[in-house]
Amino acid sequence: MQLYHNPRCSKSRQALSLLEERGVSPQIIKYLDETPSVSELAEVIKKLGITPRELLRKGEAAYKELNLADPALSDQHIIQAMQQNPKLIERPIAIVDNKAVIGRPPENVLELL
Repeated sequence: MQLYHNPRCSKSRQALSLLEERGVSPQIIKYLDETPSVSELAEVIKKLGITPRELLRKGEAAYKELNLADPALSDQHIIQAMQQNPKLIERPIAIVDNKAVIGRPPENVLELL
């Protein structure tokens, strides 16, 4: 299992704790430090089964600054914005093989066990 993790985020910490309590030691990807590439983000979005727009954190300042609410923006544009501004990526994300879930609520990560 991989976990896109932000140690400063309480939901991310809770998700990691839930996994560790069940004996799972996921590979931690600190996506703010090790920003995924555009192709890696596209793959994660595919595994989540959502649109790129659904992975955006709409409360971030960059969301407004980059006018990401514009419905005319392409999926590729949104993915590039997330790659360049990783704070825009919703977290945490747990991944096992071809499946992924967003840990909101944190208990969602248990679906992959």
